[in-house]
Amino acid sequence: MAESVYKVIELVGTSTTSWEKAAEAAVKRASKSIRDLRIAEVVQLDMQIEEGKSPVFRTKLKVSFKYEGK
Repeated sequence: MAESVYKVIELVGTSTTSWEKAAEAAVKRASKSIRDLRIAEVVQLDMQIEEGKSPVFRTKLKVSFKYEGK
């Protein structure tokens, strides 16, 4: 097997439905501009709460993808 290198970035996804949907939104959006996404690790879950409104679920992810440097 050939050696590989992976880059890790942090993303924050948001959703008014759930933490899972927030994570899905982050990965879906990242996949539009990053190729070869490999692993998404949830590192933090929180909610933004404003008086009288539904909460906004936020999921922070560490996402890795294959590094194709020059």
